Amino acid sequence: MRDLLPIAPARDTFRLTLQLVSRHKAPLVVCVLAFVVGGVAGLVPPWVLGLIVDEVQSGGEAESVVRLAVAIAVAAVAGGGASVVSLTFLARAAEPALASLREQVLDRALHLDAERLERAGAGDLLSRVGDDVRTVAASIKEVVPLMVESAVAVGFTAVGLFALDWRLGLAGFAAAPFYIAGLRWYLPRSAPLYREERIAQGERAQVLVSGVQGAPTLRAFGREQAQLREVDRTSWRAAQIALDVFKLLTRFGARNNGSELIGLGTILATGFFLVRADAVTVGAVTAAALYFHRLFNPIGALLVLFDEVQSAGASLSRLAGVALMDRPARSVAAAPERGDLVLSGTSHEYVAGVPAVHGVDLVLRPGERVALVGATGAGKTTLAAVAAGILRPTEGRVTFGGASYDDLDARTIRDRVVLVSQDVHVFSGTVRDAVTLARADASDDEVRSALEVTHAWSWVRTLPDGLDTVVGSEGRSLTPAQGQQLALARVALRDPAVVVLDEATAEAGSAGARVLEDAALAVTAGRSALIVAHRLTQSQKADRVVVMHEGRVIEQGTHDELRAAEGVYAELWSAWSTGG
Repeated sequence: MRDLLPIAPARDTFRLTLQLVSRHKAPLVVCVLAFVVGGVAGLVPPWVLGLIVDEVQSGGEAESVVRLAVAIAVAAVAGGGASVVSLTFLARAAEPALASLREQVLDRALHLDAERLERAGAGDLLSRVGDDVRTVAASIKEVVPLMVESAVAVGFTAVGLFALDWRLGLAGFAAAPFYIAGLRWYLPRSAPLYREERIAQGERAQVLVSGVQGAPTLRAFGREQAQLREVDRTSWRAAQIALDVFKLLTRFGARNNGSELIGLGTILATGFFLVRADAVTVGAVTAAALYFHRLFNPIGALLVLFDEVQSAGASLSRLAGVALMDRPARSVAAAPERGDLVLSGTSHEYVAGVPAVHGVDLVLRPGERVALVGATGAGKTTLAAVAAGILRPTEGRVTFGGASYDDLDARTIRDRVVLVSQDVHVFSGTVRDAVTLARADASDDEVRSALEVTHAWSWVRTLPDGLDTVVGSEGRSLTPAQGQQLALARVALRDPAVVVLDEATAEAGSAGARVLEDAALAVTAGRSALIVAHRLTQSQKADRVVVMHEGRVIEQGTHDELRAAEGVYAELWSAWSTGG
């Protein structure tokens, strides 16, 4: 069972939204005033049409009718202008607020522990920063303006109805209980569906991401069809929920139509008896009927848009859930710039009762290069992640320079210990941007120096625009080896005390292996280095080799010592050196 990231309660979501929007008070005030002007302008046409009816019925002059018609035209122009102003300034208030929310969500997401993210599943986070952001952004452009305009129209029209005659106003309000009954029927049924829909979308994203990322493994074990069936299942579940939502919305619409019939019929019947009793004019009843008819679209929009509002609200709550997560704790202890990295009795379990690493004691001294060796599944990557502070040990402790990781915040640990994995990712942007991710204030000379350390400058300088060449998905494609050289250049620029290389040269292929291994050696020179070795030539050059099996350290020593011991490492070396 996945442990999804939190979803903020409605109160916390509203408070966060209000806080973000209130930072842009000036455009918000202009927006509100424009909506008010638009609401007042919308009252004029029905009222003036009623006056025209009375004027015609009483045999008035044509000039009077023309003047009234001009008043309608003026009101229409004023209403249109107010609509443009209100939408423009609503965007100026809401879009920056959404941008701030996205930044908060991204900030929290980037600081999530890898372990926490793994429990939630990458699909949950991806659906939030993807689907949910798109849903909220679309609602700001389409739903929110229509909702506000509709609410203003309903409020001002209700006032207009009572201004004509209080009895006509009450007649119009006769439809309110039916609208409310329809809403009370709809809301309890729809809210759970929208929550379920968002979760289903996250599960669908998770399965798709897992399938794409694990495609080679799935093909190797002949599991493609099983994964496709899982994609089918999660996709159809999301689609089925969407169909259920649409069916519910259709039934809700039928209830709204019935409420409209009741309201308009009540006004016309009341108006008939009032006109018959000479209590009101025909023009007043006409205006009242037009006012209520004018409410069909706004009320319908308010009710029908609950579909979009709840969808956007569910997305906003999911975004707020991430944005409101606690910030990473600040260090309560000071960490020296250099020191021993010590793992004491370290164990880690991904699944309770099944240790991936068990009872490991390891000391990495300043400037020492240690290679982790073992078969697949021996626990090397897990131990490397624990040493880098990416995973917290289930048991035992990790210290750097005597300071426990438990007392250090993530940033302090990252400043001292940097992990480079085998996953090659080239960030979209210039080569300079890709390297200065490690240190934004670095000069071009420092960037060039870091690239020279990793032997990357030889090909970077041949690019069309040098450091300004755009690479990644929106620019020039790089080979896996080149992408990893940029990652190692970031390490050189960051200048940490400890480097953890988790098969960081595995994606180079035979052609780029020598260059990338030389780059890794250059980056780790003078630093403590823990290297998960996928090629035993790396362990041969290490100061010490640690052999792991089933999560435990079973041998350690120098390359020559372990070969002479004729144990597990000697067997691994023999197989490696003979091509077995």
